[in-house]
Amino acid sequence: MMPRDLTRDTFFNGRLQVKQHRMGYRYSIDAVILADRVRPKPGDQVLELGTGCGIISLVAAFRFPEAFFFGVEIQPELAAIAAENVRDNRLTRQINIVEADLKTVTLNQFPEPLDLVVCNPPYRRAAAGRINPNSQRAVARHEIETRLSDVAAAANRLLKTGGRFVVIYSAERLTDLLVALRSTHIEPKWLRCIHSRRQSEAKLTLLEGIKRGNPGLKIAPPLVIYNADGAYTAETAAMFQL
Repeated sequence: MMPRDLTRDTFFNGRLQVKQHRMGYRYSIDAVILADRVRPKPGDQVLELGTGCGIISLVAAFRFPEAFFFGVEIQPELAAIAAENVRDNRLTRQINIVEADLKTVTLNQFPEPLDLVVCNPPYRRAAAGRINPNSQRAVARHEIETRLSDVAAAANRLLKTGGRFVVIYSAERLTDLLVALRSTHIEPKWLRCIHSRRQSEAKLTLLEGIKRGNPGLKIAPPLVIYNADGAYTAETAAMFQL
Protein backbone atom coordinates (compact mmCIF):
# COMPACT_ATOMS: atom_id res chain seq x y z
CA MET A 1 0.00 0.00 0.00
CA MET A 2 1.23 3.50 -0.81
CA PRO A 3 1.52 5.69 2.35
CA ARG A 4 -1.06 8.45 2.24
CA ASP A 5 1.57 11.21 2.30
CA LEU A 6 3.38 9.85 -0.78
CA THR A 7 2.46 9.71 -4.44
CA ARG A 8 3.84 7.51 -7.22
CA ASP A 9 4.69 8.85 -10.68
CA THR A 10 5.87 6.82 -13.64
CA PHE A 11 8.25 7.17 -16.56
CA PHE A 12 8.88 5.08 -19.65
CA ASN A 13 5.39 3.56 -19.85
CA GLY A 14 5.42 2.57 -16.19
CA ARG A 15 8.81 0.86 -16.24
CA LEU A 16 10.25 3.41 -13.81
CA GLN A 17 8.23 4.38 -10.72
CA VAL A 18 9.10 7.31 -8.47
CA LYS A 19 7.66 7.99 -5.03
CA GLN A 20 7.65 11.53 -3.69
CA HIS A 21 5.97 13.55 -0.98
CA ARG A 22 2.43 14.67 -1.66
CA MET A 23 2.87 17.95 0.25
CA GLY A 24 6.68 18.32 0.61
CA TYR A 25 9.33 18.78 -2.03
CA ARG A 26 8.25 17.54 -5.47
CA TYR A 27 10.34 17.50 -8.61
CA SER A 28 9.28 19.62 -11.59
CA ILE A 29 9.98 19.82 -15.32
CA ASP A 30 13.39 21.30 -14.40
CA ALA A 31 14.54 17.88 -13.20
CA VAL A 32 13.29 16.16 -16.35
CA ILE A 33 15.15 18.64 -18.57
CA LEU A 34 18.34 18.22 -16.55
CA ALA A 35 18.07 14.42 -16.58
CA ASP A 36 17.80 14.53 -20.36
CA ARG A 37 21.19 16.27 -20.55
CA VAL A 38 22.89 13.64 -18.33
CA ARG A 39 24.50 11.47 -20.98
CA PRO A 40 27.35 9.48 -19.40
CA LYS A 41 29.66 7.09 -21.19
CA PRO A 42 29.79 3.41 -20.16
CA GLY A 43 31.65 3.10 -16.87
CA ASP A 44 31.33 6.80 -15.96
CA GLN A 45 30.94 7.77 -12.30
CA VAL A 46 28.18 10.37 -11.94
CA LEU A 47 27.29 12.42 -8.86
CA GLU A 48 23.98 14.22 -8.35
CA LEU A 49 24.17 16.98 -5.73
CA GLY A 50 20.88 17.49 -3.89
CA THR A 51 19.16 14.41 -5.26
CA GLY A 52 15.79 14.91 -3.50
CA CYS A 53 13.70 11.82 -4.25
CA GLY A 54 16.42 10.64 -6.65
CA ILE A 55 14.57 11.53 -9.85
CA ILE A 56 17.52 12.65 -11.98
CA SER A 57 19.74 9.71 -11.05
CA LEU A 58 16.86 7.27 -11.49
CA VAL A 59 15.98 8.48 -14.99
CA ALA A 60 19.61 8.66 -16.12
CA ALA A 61 20.50 5.25 -14.67
CA PHE A 62 17.52 3.68 -16.41
CA ARG A 63 18.64 5.18 -19.73
CA PHE A 64 22.34 4.40 -19.25
CA PRO A 65 22.66 1.01 -17.52
CA GLU A 66 26.46 0.91 -17.85
CA ALA A 67 27.07 4.09 -15.82
CA PHE A 68 27.20 4.42 -12.01
CA PHE A 69 25.51 7.10 -9.92
CA PHE A 70 25.79 8.64 -6.47
CA GLY A 71 23.03 10.86 -5.08
CA VAL A 72 23.85 13.21 -2.18
CA GLU A 73 20.95 14.59 -0.13
CA ILE A 74 21.15 16.61 3.09
CA GLN A 75 17.52 16.07 4.23
CA PRO A 76 17.17 12.65 5.93
CA GLU A 77 13.56 12.05 4.92
CA LEU A 78 14.24 12.79 1.27
CA ALA A 79 17.39 10.65 1.30
CA ALA A 80 15.31 7.76 2.68
CA ILE A 81 12.72 8.16 -0.09
CA ALA A 82 15.46 8.29 -2.73
CA ALA A 83 17.01 5.08 -1.38
CA GLU A 84 13.59 3.41 -1.40
CA ASN A 85 13.04 4.48 -5.01
CA VAL A 86 16.40 2.95 -5.94
CA ARG A 87 15.47 -0.36 -4.29
CA ASP A 88 11.94 -0.41 -5.74
CA ASN A 89 13.30 0.04 -9.26
CA ARG A 90 16.06 -2.56 -8.75
CA LEU A 91 18.81 -0.07 -9.46
CA THR A 92 20.98 -0.72 -6.39
CA ARG A 93 23.83 -1.95 -8.61
CA GLN A 94 23.96 1.46 -10.28
CA ILE A 95 22.85 4.03 -7.70
CA ASN A 96 24.10 4.72 -4.20
CA ILE A 97 22.27 7.35 -2.09
CA VAL A 98 24.42 9.22 0.44
CA GLU A 99 22.81 11.27 3.23
CA ALA A 100 25.25 14.15 3.60
CA ASP A 101 25.81 17.88 3.27
CA LEU A 102 27.41 18.51 -0.13
CA LYS A 103 29.67 21.08 1.56
CA THR A 104 31.40 18.29 3.49
CA VAL A 105 31.52 15.54 0.84
CA THR A 106 35.07 14.56 -0.12
CA LEU A 107 36.72 12.40 -2.78
CA ASN A 108 37.41 9.75 -0.15
CA GLN A 109 33.71 8.80 -0.36
CA PHE A 110 34.02 7.73 -4.01
CA PRO A 111 36.10 5.13 -5.82
CA GLU A 112 37.84 7.82 -7.92
CA PRO A 113 37.40 11.43 -9.08
CA LEU A 114 34.07 11.79 -10.83
CA ASP A 115 33.42 12.03 -14.56
CA LEU A 116 30.19 14.02 -14.28
CA VAL A 117 28.47 16.10 -11.58
CA VAL A 118 24.88 17.30 -12.01
CA CYS A 119 22.75 19.59 -9.89
CA ASN A 120 19.39 21.36 -9.78
CA PRO A 121 20.28 23.83 -6.98
CA PRO A 122 18.04 26.29 -5.13
CA TYR A 123 17.39 29.26 -7.42
CA ARG A 124 16.55 31.95 -4.88
CA ARG A 125 18.75 33.75 -2.40
CA ALA A 126 17.85 33.08 1.23
CA ALA A 127 16.36 36.56 1.71
CA ALA A 128 14.62 36.78 -1.68
CA GLY A 129 10.84 36.46 -1.57
CA ARG A 130 8.55 34.54 0.74
CA ILE A 131 9.98 31.38 2.29
CA ASN A 132 7.69 28.38 1.84
CA PRO A 133 6.39 27.17 5.25
CA ASN A 134 7.09 23.58 4.18
CA SER A 135 10.75 23.03 5.13
CA GLN A 136 11.46 20.59 2.26
CA ARG A 137 10.21 23.04 -0.36
CA ALA A 138 11.94 25.97 1.34
CA VAL A 139 15.35 24.24 1.29
CA ALA A 140 14.84 23.18 -2.34
CA ARG A 141 13.93 26.68 -3.53
CA HIS A 142 16.01 29.03 -1.36
CA GLU A 143 19.71 29.10 -0.46
CA ILE A 144 19.04 28.08 3.14
CA GLU A 145 21.27 25.00 3.44
CA THR A 146 23.21 25.35 0.18
CA ARG A 147 24.43 28.38 -1.79
CA LEU A 148 25.44 28.46 -5.43
CA SER A 149 29.07 28.93 -4.41
CA ASP A 150 28.87 25.73 -2.32
CA VAL A 151 27.59 23.77 -5.33
CA ALA A 152 30.34 25.09 -7.61
CA ALA A 153 33.03 24.38 -5.01
CA ALA A 154 31.76 20.81 -4.51
CA ALA A 155 31.74 20.16 -8.26
CA ASN A 156 35.30 21.41 -8.60
CA ARG A 157 36.45 19.40 -5.56
CA LEU A 158 34.95 16.12 -6.77
CA LEU A 159 35.36 16.20 -10.55
CA LYS A 160 38.41 14.87 -12.33
CA THR A 161 40.25 17.31 -14.58
CA GLY A 162 38.24 17.44 -17.79
CA GLY A 163 35.11 16.21 -15.98
CA ARG A 164 31.73 17.75 -16.81
CA PHE A 165 29.38 19.75 -14.60
CA VAL A 166 25.77 20.09 -15.79
CA VAL A 167 23.37 22.43 -13.99
CA ILE A 168 19.93 23.95 -14.54
CA TYR A 169 19.43 27.38 -13.01
CA SER A 170 17.38 30.56 -13.00
CA ALA A 171 17.95 32.68 -16.11
CA GLU A 172 17.90 35.90 -14.10
CA ARG A 173 20.86 34.61 -12.07
CA LEU A 174 22.90 33.43 -15.06
CA THR A 175 25.65 35.97 -14.33
CA ASP A 176 25.97 34.61 -10.79
CA LEU A 177 26.26 31.08 -12.19
CA LEU A 178 28.96 31.98 -14.72
CA VAL A 179 30.99 33.83 -12.09
CA ALA A 180 30.65 30.98 -9.57
CA LEU A 181 31.86 28.40 -12.08
CA ARG A 182 34.83 30.36 -13.39
CA SER A 183 35.93 31.21 -9.85
CA THR A 184 36.13 27.48 -9.08
CA HIS A 185 37.99 26.57 -12.31
CA ILE A 186 34.95 25.15 -14.11
CA GLU A 187 34.86 26.74 -17.55
CA PRO A 188 31.36 27.31 -19.03
CA LYS A 189 31.27 25.53 -22.41
CA TRP A 190 27.61 25.06 -23.46
CA LEU A 191 24.49 27.09 -22.70
CA ARG A 192 20.83 26.67 -23.58
CA CYS A 193 18.02 29.04 -22.60
CA ILE A 194 14.67 27.49 -21.62
CA HIS A 195 11.36 29.21 -22.41
CA SER A 196 7.90 28.22 -21.22
CA ARG A 197 6.43 29.29 -24.58
CA ARG A 198 7.94 30.48 -27.83
CA GLN A 199 7.25 34.19 -27.25
CA SER A 200 8.06 34.23 -23.52
CA GLU A 201 11.30 35.29 -21.86
CA ALA A 202 13.70 32.60 -20.73
CA LYS A 203 13.05 31.52 -17.14
CA LEU A 204 15.76 28.86 -16.90
CA THR A 205 19.17 28.09 -18.34
CA LEU A 206 20.87 24.75 -18.85
CA LEU A 207 24.64 25.05 -18.59
CA GLU A 208 27.52 22.64 -19.00
CA GLY A 209 31.06 23.35 -17.82
CA ILE A 210 34.38 21.51 -17.94
CA LYS A 211 36.81 21.42 -15.02
CA ARG A 212 39.90 23.36 -16.15
CA GLY A 213 38.55 23.52 -19.69
CA ASN A 214 39.68 26.05 -22.27
CA PRO A 215 37.60 29.23 -22.77
CA GLY A 216 34.90 29.13 -25.44
CA LEU A 217 31.14 29.03 -24.93
CA LYS A 218 28.64 27.57 -27.41
CA ILE A 219 25.02 28.75 -27.20
CA ALA A 220 22.49 26.15 -28.33
CA PRO A 221 19.06 26.89 -29.86
CA PRO A 222 16.42 27.63 -27.20
CA LEU A 223 14.26 24.92 -25.66
CA VAL A 224 10.53 25.69 -25.64
CA ILE A 225 8.55 23.61 -23.14
CA TYR A 226 4.92 24.22 -24.18
CA ASN A 227 3.07 24.73 -27.44
CA ALA A 228 0.46 27.47 -27.74
CA ASP A 229 -2.25 24.98 -26.73
CA GLY A 230 -0.48 24.17 -23.45
CA ALA A 231 0.72 20.70 -24.50
CA TYR A 232 4.38 19.80 -24.33
CA THR A 233 6.41 20.44 -27.46
CA ALA A 234 7.64 17.34 -29.25
CA GLU A 235 11.15 17.79 -27.82
CA THR A 236 9.90 18.12 -24.25
CA ALA A 237 7.51 15.16 -24.58
CA ALA A 238 10.39 13.01 -25.83
CA MET A 239 12.23 13.59 -22.54
CA PHE A 240 9.70 11.34 -20.80
CA GLN A 241 10.48 8.47 -23.17
CA LEU A 242 13.47 6.20 -23.67
